[in-house]
Amino acid sequence: MIDPLMDLLQWPLQPGAWTVLTGITTNAACALVGCFLVLRRMSMMGDALSHAVLPGLVVAFLFSGSTGLWPMFLGAAGVGIVTTLLTQTLHQQGRVPSDASMGVVYTSLFALGVVLVKLYVADIHFDVACVYEGSLDLTPLAERIAGVPRPLLTTGVVLVVNAVVIALFWKELRLSSFDPGLSTTMGFPATLLHYLLMVLVALTVVASFEAVGSILVVAMLIVPAATAHLLADRLAPMMLIAVAIAAVSAVLGWWFAVLRESNTAGMTAVVVGGFYFAAALLAPRHGVLSAVVRNARRSLRIVREDLLAMLYRVEEAAGGRRLQPAEARAAAGGGWAPWWELKRLVSNGLVSAGPGEVGLTERGRSAAAKLVRTHRLWEAYLVEHLKLPLDHVHEPAHRVEHFIDETLLESIEGELGGSEVDPHGREIPE
Repeated sequence: MIDPLMDLLQWPLQPGAWTVLTGITTNAACALVGCFLVLRRMSMMGDALSHAVLPGLVVAFLFSGSTGLWPMFLGAAGVGIVTTLLTQTLHQQGRVPSDASMGVVYTSLFALGVVLVKLYVADIHFDVACVYEGSLDLTPLAERIAGVPRPLLTTGVVLVVNAVVIALFWKELRLSSFDPGLSTTMGFPATLLHYLLMVLVALTVVASFEAVGSILVVAMLIVPAATAHLLADRLAPMMLIAVAIAAVSAVLGWWFAVLRESNTAGMTAVVVGGFYFAAALLAPRHGVLSAVVRNARRSLRIVREDLLAMLYRVEEAAGGRRLQPAEARAAAGGGWAPWWELKRLVSNGLVSAGPGEVGLTERGRSAAAKLVRTHRLWEAYLVEHLKLPLDHVHEPAHRVEHFIDETLLESIEGELGGSEVDPHGREIPE
């Protein structure tokens, strides 16, 4: 027990700790602004900015003659801001769809950057692997500023800036994300808030460029936010979940990278993709499996209610006649669902089972009467207010009777003025 405990206590002093902390700050900074991008349906803005910064890097080198941190950062950040301005201007003034305007601007700027590289800095070596994957694994070897690796310090500052700006303009950013028109009407100019958010995105992309590369930054911007969007329906919980997923992904990504001797940034993207896949399957409201379960339960409920209503109509038409179980199942469509639901109705005391026959109990008759009442009131409403012919009202009423709540039913009763029979002359149960 002593050695693992000592390793845990000494972990913050290990080189891997700088890598993990840089991954956490990078992912968290991206997740904060990424939530707003997902809500605004601008998920590809990160990809656009990561490509569009190339001419900024070239221009910064031409003016400064250096590939140092600050010239590159300022050049890339400047072009990132210009990209957002051009995209928004093209969208608003040129009436170009937002996705098309992003595509036009960032491909044009990226092409311009390629041309500038060929013309003026062809002798400068660009490490393609570094551009795509970043240098997160080399964080412990990076230049130190006050004892802290430069990538960690850069992304940490951007994380703090993002958190402070979002906290200061929380109400305005939230309102403009959901309803730009209402935001402007209330005195919060949606266009300026959009530019503010895009400046934060541009700074985040540029700051994250060194750590996770131009491609993987898109995953860090979008996937944690998209995963949180599946798990929460309110913005504040969504942002907290996104930051938590981003932080856990950084830790697990580093651990898997060490285990498999792989690239940390790439493995982090794989881990966060795994989180999204799990959420897409298992999210309580929006997951695929959850939807399958809800649909199955709804289908079984409809079969159960159809059995009750069918037994009620048989008793009503035949003076209390009871059916054989096979007849009841066949009348409800046959198969395993009616068989299963008939057994549940018997076990719940809504249907009584005698020797070779089934029928409603008092509780079952009361529940069935509510369903039949809803069905016949809806038929009467369709005939009286929509003027449908009699032979066209049964099927719509049969589908709708399972989804009408008490409030709507009372409204229908008021519209019909207390009608006691349906259009076919059958009594509407009390």
